Amino acid sequence: MRKGKKALRKKIVLPLLSTVLLSSSLVACSNSESSSSDSKKGGSDNTISIMTTTFDTDPPSEDNPVLKALEEYTDTDIKITWALNSSYQEKLNITLASGDLPDIMMIPGKDPSFISAVKDGAFWELGPYLKDYPNLSQANEMILNNSSIDGKIYGIYRSRPLGRHGITFRKDWLEKVGLETPKTIDDFYQMLKAFSEEDPDGNGKDDTYGMVISKYTGPFDIMQTWFGAPNKWGEDADGNLQPDFMTEEYVNALKFFKKLYDEKLINEDFAVMDPQKWVDHFLNGEAGVIVDVVDHAHRAEEDMLAADPNMKDAIDVIGAVEGPTGLHNLPTSGYSGMLAIPKSSVNTEEELKKVLTFIDKLNDEEAQMLANNGIEGRHYEIKDGQYVDLKKDNEALTQEGSGFNQFQPYIPEERFIKPIQTPLRDKEAQVMKENEEIVVPNPTESLVSEVYAQKGQQLDNIINDARIKFIVGQIDETGFKEAIELWRSTGGDDYIEEINKLYKEASK
Repeated sequence: MRKGKKALRKKIVLPLLSTVLLSSSLVACSNSESSSSDSKKGGSDNTISIMTTTFDTDPPSEDNPVLKALEEYTDTDIKITWALNSSYQEKLNITLASGDLPDIMMIPGKDPSFISAVKDGAFWELGPYLKDYPNLSQANEMILNNSSIDGKIYGIYRSRPLGRHGITFRKDWLEKVGLETPKTIDDFYQMLKAFSEEDPDGNGKDDTYGMVISKYTGPFDIMQTWFGAPNKWGEDADGNLQPDFMTEEYVNALKFFKKLYDEKLINEDFAVMDPQKWVDHFLNGEAGVIVDVVDHAHRAEEDMLAADPNMKDAIDVIGAVEGPTGLHNLPTSGYSGMLAIPKSSVNTEEELKKVLTFIDKLNDEEAQMLANNGIEGRHYEIKDGQYVDLKKDNEALTQEGSGFNQFQPYIPEERFIKPIQTPLRDKEAQVMKENEEIVVPNPTESLVSEVYAQKGQQLDNIINDARIKFIVGQIDETGFKEAIELWRSTGGDDYIEEINKLYKEASK
């Protein structure tokens, strides 16, 4: 615990320790939402209204002690309209159409209705202001680009791990077959081959294979970056953007996937396997590798230990393996929604700066700890230097302290107290941090394509179907090139032209 913060924290929270538990006098807005205020009307000059999502049917009320502590820390009267996550999109559309908007709106992503409102000038462009705030000025440039619209920033992103993808594998199997942790693509291939052919579980049966894949395309998308393929779009010899599947590196990755399939190192039914069930094959000891988010590792470990306490230290995780051009990995978008500021409710630049000051302060350690850990002495305590969660097994306290992370940006980083981690969870965090140095940006992430809005699903299906057919041997390289020509004639050429035009305009 940082001693310099502890005194400040006590100053804020001690008057709150006698506060009653969550009030039952919530005002129901509808079956899918609750609100602590309809607007900031009638409030003080320091009132800020927020609309955000909740996963609780009984979200925090106005007299919630954590909310009161956040208000005191930020010197703000916070009025929150909560809407259930399951119906948030509907609530968002209705609110945008009504024109009666809060000061801060949580936008789940690049929602079409939000993009339309942005193009109509309904939201503040925030990019030019971020440099003036101690926390917001440290925002990750790649995530800013990913969350932007045509290169301009209309919302403060809610940060999520950018380098979340990696390789989860059976460490005990690797030791059994006498191999080291893979460092290159060839090492990775040798691991899959040994897992398929060398009886890694020691049961004397031919009942294991290297890696499990489902009809979810994520593993292929991740692995192709190892070969140097771009993330969605990359530059051609003339400096123009072209889709990833038009590159030599993509084709090399495709040939590798076919090799894994031909040698039965991946499951033959990958094209039809339910993504909800693919992890089962890893947990059941049929496959030894999953390429996806790195946090599969600790979840798999916990599930295996629950089934068999002897399965200790059986799982390991790494970020990527080295390919022809070095280490590369596919990033996530790095954010989950954004906090946007409407011009109809925040009318002037002076008011905008007040709201940005509030959002910036939410990123302070003190505010993050309140939103995520709650109030010291009530929701947690520090005992013998260790964090103790007092909410555990206490439903009332758990509910009292939940929901406030739904308007937390976590910029530049997470600063709240985290429970004691297992070695594998620590390894995951290390991998995600290291991945940030090798992730491949998508240069078009911020661009809004009209062609793709109309034909994107059809275009994606053409390439995804061709990739599967190539892997299973139904078409050869000529057949894949024919699929690209079909893609181009179906609207792909228009898409390429539009993307390059948008990219050049955004780069000016």
